[in-house]
Amino acid sequence: MSRAPHSRARLAAPFAALMAAALLSSCTSDVPQDDEGGAPAPSQQTRSTGTQSKFFDPAAYERQLTLAGKTPQGPPDKPWEQMLDPEMTDTSKYAKAGGAKDIHLCFSNAGVFNPWRQVGLKSMKAEVELHDRITDFTVLDAQGKDDKQISDIQELSNQDCDALIVSPNTTATLTPAVQEACGKLPVIVFDRGVETDCGVTFISPIGGYAYGAAAADFLVDEVDKGGKIVALRISPGVDVLETRWAAAKKAFDEAGLTVAEAKFTDGDPSKTKSIVSDALARHGTIDGVWMDSGATAVAAVEAFEDAGKDIPPITGEDQQDFLQAWKDKDLTAVAPTYPTFQWRTPVIAALRILGGQGVPKTWTLPQPVVTEENFDAYYKKGMPPLHYGACGCEKLPGYPGDWGGK
Repeated sequence: MSRAPHSRARLAAPFAALMAAALLSSCTSDVPQDDEGGAPAPSQQTRSTGTQSKFFDPAAYERQLTLAGKTPQGPPDKPWEQMLDPEMTDTSKYAKAGGAKDIHLCFSNAGVFNPWRQVGLKSMKAEVELHDRITDFTVLDAQGKDDKQISDIQELSNQDCDALIVSPNTTATLTPAVQEACGKLPVIVFDRGVETDCGVTFISPIGGYAYGAAAADFLVDEVDKGGKIVALRISPGVDVLETRWAAAKKAFDEAGLTVAEAKFTDGDPSKTKSIVSDALARHGTIDGVWMDSGATAVAAVEAFEDAGKDIPPITGEDQQDFLQAWKDKDLTAVAPTYPTFQWRTPVIAALRILGGQGVPKTWTLPQPVVTEENFDAYYKKGMPPLHYGACGCEKLPGYPGDWGGK
């Protein structure tokens, strides 16, 4: 691993030093799909990347890139407790009588339908084990179904839960159920949002623009102007993925890189491999690979190997199979994260709220980027291929065995 990656100053990583360490992992939304038809407005016309997404919000884009360049507040070795530009809210009205003891904490989970969510739930449960004040922890799994999660939230909010954590399956559909629950107990929303701010706090990393820009800026630095990029996307119409692509598209257009292919993989490794193989057959040379989620990055690498081609600069994620390939093949790579350590934060927030301590109304967590320089902080020897390096779980009870490691 001999090459050190570059990055633009706007994303110069204060997070590169984070040792604790996405994805479609959290991506379900009821936002509409991108409109590919019709002529773009003059302000939207671009070169090789087509029309800018209707999801693109310039103000949110600038805010996220600004946050990505800031140093978070909080313990340097505990990014799950850190905060970026926090505006604290008073929680005294939620203080539990007799102090925050004998707590019944409840969690309505969208589901554990992918490895990212499985790793996250293990970390959340282990965080609960650290706190003797939590005597009961009830988790209901919505199995990726809106109607079940609505029922789950109603059931939990009518029990003796002291606080309710919600990771919504979708945004608009779950909003009424969350609003109803807010009238009964303190609600903490994380990972995915809803269309109400009734929750005591909303917890998430910086966001899709910062993720997409980090990956794209890496390729801008590594690939000569006019170079051909393959952009691999999971699916259209998902807000966090659309913002990742919107940020990348802006960077590629400004730098004069050619997006030779922009295809949806459906998160399928075989389809990913086929798309890259077809692109190589069509264009002869591909100079870089950008991904809005790194779960199928290894399949993209294998497509170049099968074609007898050098692997160009490529972006992935902190999934261990990609980090292993990066190490073994000496890739020129970068891996933005949607850090799994965020699953620890709602538990900490609940304890603070029930203790009457202030929490940020919007709790924005850092969003590290795995680079050549901080690679060893995220690559975990002995962990399974679908583990995520930014789990922040290394010192939790049961690690590494409960996460499938040796």
